[in-house]
Amino acid sequence: MRLLLGLLILLVFPATELLLLIALGQRYGWGLLGYLLFMMLAGWLLIQDERIAVFGRLAQTLKQGDHPLLALLTSAKKFCAGVLFILPGVLSDVLGLLILLLPLQWLRLPKPQAGDDHVIEGEWRRDDQDLLK
Repeated sequence: MRLLLGLLILLVFPATELLLLIALGQRYGWGLLGYLLFMMLAGWLLIQDERIAVFGRLAQTLKQGDHPLLALLTSAKKFCAGVLFILPGVLSDVLGLLILLLPLQWLRLPKPQAGDDHVIEGEWRRDDQDLLK
């Protein structure tokens, strides 16, 4: 049953996108093409910006003592929105905008605790140094 529902979604989404593009194309003409090109460029720039910003966001999150999964989820959210912006269609753009505006503050991740890592501190020296001379 789940497979059938998944296949139905995979078939209905592109068909709906196509019908919506045809209807909007008849109404707005070349303006729709300009919009689609603009959204493709915006999605590409969002992905390129996120590719660079993910490491800085991860470092800042770790520095603040927050869970690193929060930074990774924020980056994944922006990447998925960028991919949906690149796909031609108005419905995918709306879905990408909803994903982009989705707040992650409701996600309660525990702060990482500094645990006992069983490190024994001390000093050492090599005894075989006399053998090498």
